[in-house]
Amino acid sequence: MSVEIKISLNDGLYLKEPQDSKLGRNIIKYSIILIDEFGFEVFTFKKLAEKMNSTEASIYRYFENKHMLLLFLVNWYWEWVSYLISINTMNVVDPNKKLKIIIHSFVSAPKDNPGISYVNESILHNIVISEGVKAYHTKQVDNENSKGLFGSYKSLANTVSKVISEVNPEFKYPFAFATNLFEMSNNHIYFAKHLPRLTDISIKNDDFVEVEDMLHYMTKKLLA
Repeated sequence: MSVEIKISLNDGLYLKEPQDSKLGRNIIKYSIILIDEFGFEVFTFKKLAEKMNSTEASIYRYFENKHMLLLFLVNWYWEWVSYLISINTMNVVDPNKKLKIIIHSFVSAPKDNPGISYVNESILHNIVISEGVKAYHTKQVDNENSKGLFGSYKSLANTVSKVISEVNPEFKYPFAFATNLFEMSNNHIYFAKHLPRLTDISIKNDDFVEVEDMLHYMTKKLLA
């Protein structure tokens, strides 16, 4: 019997916890599908309600607006990556090995996990790459930050930066490098798929091994 994983998020992201009900889980599931299909600008709660055979009013009981829904989804992915890092580095002492595992977790996080039936991590990863920046490059970012709505990303960066500092205590920019490693893992997957002249890596059959190799190369050069 499998146990379904529940990702804990800041309760300021939602009006009602969507992971606790069938309707809420369907909102998560189908919003991921539709945002990936149409793009965030074209996505609406009306389209989502039609896809779910439900009503817009039912969705508004869970999320104030589609911006908050996007924030929820992006935070969910950040927490998912943190969860993978926590599980994969458990009982690992060597910081160099930890950092290699972290990089692998960044790259492997998009693989769909049957333990969470209402989230397709691969499709959600597409959204994080193509739409995720819209969650925090907004006029409301300072206000939302004061409410802790980016705590998941901060926590992820903090975890990785500590390992970077363990690898090289003299390295001056552990937080910057932590976020850059994560963003690079996403951006260069996107570039390889859509803007290949902006990267040196290639992707075939959703095999991200070259991305992982690139991140290891950067890490070795910067932290030596």
